[in-house]
Amino acid sequence: MTEPAVRAVALSKSYGAGAAAVRVFEGLSIDVLPGEFVAVVGPSGCGKSTLLHLLAGIDSPDSGFVEIDGQRLSSLGARERAKLRNEKIGFVFQFHHLLPEFTAAENVALPLRIGSMNRAEAGRRADEILARVGLAGRGSHLPGEMSGGELQRAAVGRAIARRPRVLFADEPTGNLDHDNAERVFALLREIHGESGGSVILVTHDRDLASRCDKIFTMSPQGIESIGGNRDV
Repeated sequence: MTEPAVRAVALSKSYGAGAAAVRVFEGLSIDVLPGEFVAVVGPSGCGKSTLLHLLAGIDSPDSGFVEIDGQRLSSLGARERAKLRNEKIGFVFQFHHLLPEFTAAENVALPLRIGSMNRAEAGRRADEILARVGLAGRGSHLPGEMSGGELQRAAVGRAIARRPRVLFADEPTGNLDHDNAERVFALLREIHGESGGSVILVTHDRDLASRCDKIFTMSPQGIESIGGNRDV
């Protein structure tokens, strides 16, 4: 049996404390196999982004656990978890989150530099990645000098810099017009095909979701899957 690339068991998450606590979800489980391209859909406020943050180790659940390639995140210290995220996880945010004082190339090179690659090699690799995402010649531009579609492609470039085992994308097309949304989604599909890694995409776009290998639908009752090998 193939071991999941991402496995979450009985996740619960709340924000706040006492009477003011807000339960986001409880007892939620999900498996994503190596090489799968999956979508997570559901109504606003059901916890899709929270789930993605837990799966990527950006936040921690109140209960339950997450494993990446069989490694339980809760068993790792802060430094080990950061190292795992840098080596195995890429994350594309809805609002790109590029550092405004860094050029496009410097933003893409950042995870490589964190991973101890020397400046010259990281710069060369960043230029290759920018060309791969359709931004050749734009490496010296600051985020304020780039369009929305260019910013999101640069964010994808940063996310794939370390060739991650799992790429998380949180509404990466949500702020783009139709044409740029199609370009970014096509880029994610192409990168997925080339890398053989897993992609977990949160989206409100049912058309994009329908073109993924599997759809996980979140609701107040939990999460269920359509397509693939098993329901959750």
